[in-house]
Amino acid sequence: MARYRSVLDLIGNTPMVDASALSPNPDVSIWVKLEGRNPAGSVKDRVALSLVESAEADGTLVPGKPDQILIEPSSGNTGIALAMVCRLKGYHLKVVLPTNVSIERRQLLEVFGAEIIESPGSEGSNGAVRMARQLAAENPEWVFLYQYANPANPRAHYEHTGPEIWADCPEVTHFVAGLGTSGTLLGVGRFLKEKNPDIQVWAIEPPTGEMVDGLRNLDDGYIPPIFADLGGAEILDRKTVVRPRESIEWTRKMTDLGLFVGISSGAVMAGAIRCASQIPEGEKATIVTISSDDGWKYLSTGAWTDDLDTVVERATQVIYF
Repeated sequence: MARYRSVLDLIGNTPMVDASALSPNPDVSIWVKLEGRNPAGSVKDRVALSLVESAEADGTLVPGKPDQILIEPSSGNTGIALAMVCRLKGYHLKVVLPTNVSIERRQLLEVFGAEIIESPGSEGSNGAVRMARQLAAENPEWVFLYQYANPANPRAHYEHTGPEIWADCPEVTHFVAGLGTSGTLLGVGRFLKEKNPDIQVWAIEPPTGEMVDGLRNLDDGYIPPIFADLGGAEILDRKTVVRPRESIEWTRKMTDLGLFVGISSGAVMAGAIRCASQIPEGEKATIVTISSDDGWKYLSTGAWTDDLDTVVERATQVIYF
């Protein structure tokens, strides 16, 4: 059994599991990379560590210096991951958090000692971003890592997540992931296309104006700066819309394989199923998807146990991501 000096050394090298039993096409295999196995429970562990270490490398943060304050908008996973990293490194973190996130997200931020600044739930994650940017401008002594515009976000996936996928599944033909900050798609997509330009990169987004766990629609009025700056439009081969009902349905179906994952993972699986169904008959393909986190952060939403119509309606009021 391996031994590690720090829990931060456990970030990355997450396992992949075969989910081909869900594929509608017998010639198309589907593999899921389980990012919920990271120590703080999500793919954002990679990003949080990359953001902080990059700031330390350029002198924005000074290890061991007291009273350094960071601020970041989050609907949950990034905030939780940053809170863990900051707890270990001795930084004080303020998280701008929409009021309508699942209670488990808020509790985890509190467990790791983050200070929560509430933003209107009706404004979703875009409102949290606006408030954080305003507060950072009003308090220039605070460190604003800003995952939406920080190249350390996609760099974490270019340097680690992408190479891990290539090492474990070099036969990959399609990469399907959610469109949130766009960091995963940009980093992994660029790396995989450098290895094989024929690999297709699909982004999953919700309908305009609708909330789906961990995802955003670029037509809702906010395009992450890293998406524009790093040529996101050139990396993506296709965007496909997945509605909240589909997300929840496929989140539930994944439990047939023992995969208890977050709702964005169901959305991404719905997209992977759509991708598999469009592969021509007789043509072999291998789809790799990202499961951003596990389901335990969402138990209070009733996503697995309540009436489906009730859960879908609830999704208009509670941010499941």
